[in-house]
This record gives sequence, C-alpha cells and structure tokens, in this order.
Amino acid sequence: MASTEEKHMVERALRETSDKRMYERYLAVLHRLEGRTIKDISKMIKRTEKTTAGYIHSFERHGIKGLALGHSPGKPRRLTDEPEKILTETIAYKRPVDVGIEAKYTWTLKLAILFVERDFEESYTEKGMSVLLHRLGFSHTKATYTMELADPQEQAAFKSETFPALKKLMNQEIDHLLFEDECMIRAYQSLQYNWFPTGQQRKVPTYGRHEGAKLFGVLNYETGKVLYRDGERYDAHAFIRFLDAVLKDYPEGKIAMVLDNGQIHHAAQVQAYLQKHKRLQFVFLPKYSPNLNLVEGLWKWLKSDVVHNVFYKKFYHIRINVAAFMKRINANPMEVIDRLCIQM
Repeated sequence: MASTEEKHMVERALRETSDKRMYERYLAVLHRLEGRTIKDISKMIKRTEKTTAGYIHSFERHGIKGLALGHSPGKPRRLTDEPEKILTETIAYKRPVDVGIEAKYTWTLKLAILFVERDFEESYTEKGMSVLLHRLGFSHTKATYTMELADPQEQAAFKSETFPALKKLMNQEIDHLLFEDECMIRAYQSLQYNWFPTGQQRKVPTYGRHEGAKLFGVLNYETGKVLYRDGERYDAHAFIRFLDAVLKDYPEGKIAMVLDNGQIHHAAQVQAYLQKHKRLQFVFLPKYSPNLNLVEGLWKWLKSDVVHNVFYKKFYHIRINVAAFMKRINANPMEVIDRLCIQM
C-alpha cells in the first residue's frame, strides 16, 4: 500500500516539473500509487504497458530519482561529458559560421555531424545524431521572432518569483489561476507546410477579404479548462462582457487572471469594474512578453488545427469550427495541461 508521504512527494514533483516527459512519468506513478492497474495507466498516458511498467519499476527500485531522464543505462556513449557539453553549448548559443563552417547560419543534422567529426573525430549517421541531440535536450523546431524591447530581467523575475508565488497561493488565497488573451482568426490565416502528392501544390481559394472572428479566451492553469467568447471588436466594453462570462463560469472563489498590458486591460471602465468585483485580480505580465502567456499556445494550436491552409467562404463557418475545436479540447483536459500548462 502506498504511503501518504510517497503520494505527496510525487504530487509535488508533478506540480513543480516543466518537462513533459517527466510529467508523464510522475503521473503514471501517481496513478499506480492510487491503485490503478498498469493496463489502465498505459491507456491513460497513451504508452505501451511495457513502457508504463518500466516507469513503475524504476520508482519501486530507486524512488523518485529513478524516474529521472537518462537514469536507465543504455548503450555506451560515444562522446564523453566534455565533448557533449561543448556540442550542447555550440548548437544552443552559436551559429555554424561562428565555429568555422563557412556561410552556414542554421544548424542541421548534417552540419552537427560535420562539427562532431571535425572536432571530436566521431562519426554519426543522421538518425544517430538526431537521437543524440534529443537526449541533450534539443528538438527540431521552427525559429520564432522575439520582442526586442522585452526586459530579460523582468521576464526572469516573472518566471522565478511571480508565477511560483501564484502557484503557492493556489487553494489558499487563490482559488482559480487563469491566463487570458485575445486573438483574431481570419477567414484565411496563413499557409503552412503539409503533405501532398509530389510535384503538386495544394491551392487554397480566397476572395481577398479579411473577415474573421475576434476571440477572448482564458485557460485554467490547474484544470486545463478553456473558456472563450467571440465578439465584433476589441474594446473595453467587449472585454468587460467577457469578464462577466468568466465570473459567471467561476461563481465562487478568488480569481487571479494573468494577462498582458494591452490598452483595454488598463482602461478606466475596466478598473472601475475590478473595484466592483474584488474577487477578480489582474496579474500583469512583463511588457512585450507574449511568450509568457500560456494562452498564446492555445491560439497556435487552434490555428494549426482549424485555420492553416483553409479558406472559409462564410464567416459563421469559422465560428462553427472554432467552437468544435474548443469542445474537443475541453473534453480532454489532460491533453491541454500536457501541451500548454506544464511548460511554465
């Protein structure tokens, strides 16, 4: 029988981790400590029974430290600690051209292989290099722009001080921790890479109009629940109507709402509204820091599933598909938490 101390230890690790794979391992162990079978757990976390059993047995043999990534010994590493450290720092903080690979500015598997062969005299296949880079904490992602005016110190303070303090207040002084943001979904948003027959190109029709849906949304950090509303415009009156919907959806308890410094969030009408509704408190993100708002991930997810490479002839078709998307993700809150909430 699992001890209360073990369960509390695993629950604490669940709350504190920001790694999706570690979250999965802790969750599997917690379900086991609660008496669920390995078969049932494997279905819940969508892993094989063998993988799930491995998590459980590692915990039983070595405790929570046994769940650490890389704990189980595998094949001997071909690079020792120091070359791996150099490779990690090089790919993370330097461009290929900075280390003598002429006229190359983006790391690829082939360039990483070239670097390792040149500097450490070890040969890798592309598959082998991919495995190595994943183990070192890298993933193959698209670059993104960042706000040049953002204050790194303010962002670091939010992540290391403000947000952890909010989490500690949950279920004490704060009952609901929500992230809020707005988004415009256009009739045709953008074109993205997609699978299509070789030599052909997907063509997305358009009328050249820019109709779309203006969305307000909140994400519950603890439960993964999403509440959204669409409107005709973005102004203080529309925002207040959305706040009414939030308070109706959360009729009791103190609400901390994390949001950006948009003009409508500071409007006089909104400040007066907060004076009347004391249980709703705003927590503002550092300026120019959309990367710290978890709802930004929701909008990207929505656009990827509903908007990219699609043209909507009728405005209401956008609303229908947005509603279907929201219904689907609200039926799978663990997927929302895994994808959006544990990254902070």
